[in-house]
This record gives sequence, C-alpha cells and structure tokens, in this order.
Amino acid sequence: MSIEISHATSEYRIAMGRLLVMYTQIDRLIMEICAERIATAPDQRAKLGLAKQVGDESRHVMIQQEWMAKFGTSTTPVFTPAQEAAIRAHFRNLPWMEFLADMYVCVEALGSEAVEQIVPIADPGTRASLRTPLADELDHVAFGVGRLKEELLKLSAEEREAFIVSLEGRIERMTRRFHEMGLNVAAMFEAVGADYAELGDVVIARRSALLQEIAAAA
Repeated sequence: MSIEISHATSEYRIAMGRLLVMYTQIDRLIMEICAERIATAPDQRAKLGLAKQVGDESRHVMIQQEWMAKFGTSTTPVFTPAQEAAIRAHFRNLPWMEFLADMYVCVEALGSEAVEQIVPIADPGTRASLRTPLADELDHVAFGVGRLKEELLKLSAEEREAFIVSLEGRIERMTRRFHEMGLNVAAMFEAVGADYAELGDVVIARRSALLQEIAAAA
C-alpha cells in the first residue's frame, strides 16, 4: 500500500526507499553480529550491553519493515549476500577492542550521524520511523565508546597512544570498504534533498570530536 506525502516525487521515493532498505539491512546485520558476540564478550556487563542492543536492533528492523511496506517502494536488498557475509566476517574476526572501535565509532556513531542529517528533510512517516532507532543509537554509542575508554585505561601509555592513533586509519578503512561496495550513496542523499558535501562535513566534525573525546578520556 502506498501513501500520499508531500515528498511524493518518483525520484524521492526511490532514493528514500533505497536509504531505508540500506539502513534496515545495516541494523539487521548489527543485530546478528552483536548476538554472535555475546558468547565471547569479556564480562557480564558487556554481555548485557550487547544483549540490549540485539533487542533494540530487532525492534528497529520491525519498525522499518512496517514503514517500508506503507511507503510503497522496492525492498530489494542494497547489500548482496556476499557483501553481508564479508561484513559479518570482518566483525567476527576482530579482538574485543577493535570490535568496539569498528562497531561503535566507525559504524554506530558516524553512521547514525549521517542518518540524522536526513531527518529534518524527510517526509513525516520516515521521520517517525527513525525516531526510536536514532534515540536507541545514542545508548549504543554510549555503551560502546564508554567501554572502549575503559579498555584503553587498562593498556600501557604507549599501547593507548598507538591504539588512539590507529582509530583514524580504522575509520578510513571502514569508509573505503563501504564505498568499494559500489553504492552511489551520494546520489541517494542528493535525491532526497540533502547536500552530500555538507553532510560529509558534519560527519567529519563528529569524527574529530569523538576522537578527541576518546583521547582525552584515555
């Protein structure tokens, strides 16, 4: 069933539909990855944090799937099965600290920052569908980044410095791998009314602030 919205141009619907599918696939992958990680998490608090996130992400997927059905655009996956498998394999093979960095700094914090930028210009239904997921993302980032700070304090000063320096490279590698998947994300954002260059500046500013926060705490 389709709906009537003020943004109901064909270009907008197709692009926003693709963004919604991508966001939903990412949330489902995060759910699966965090569920798998619970068994090897280092302590009970970490297990509970991951378990909460699994529950949150499953709710996000349900919310987004219900909205996409009403929105009336294609739900064909954006990521191929091979790409999904590669994403799972990447996180599966990471030690705990690297997992925290890639999941909560590279994906959750910076990814949700990008999604936040389309909320003000999205149609009302899409805005409503993102309200709960984006609110929950704040909790996930607080858990992951907070835990990363704790883990850094367990290292020697030299090890801490080396890991903090490596974070910039980890972000760059994750960003490059995402773009190598062949998704024209810039075109999607532009088609829904976002300025992609401006969005990039906002994400870069968030990245700088986050890295400074982590460095200061360690």
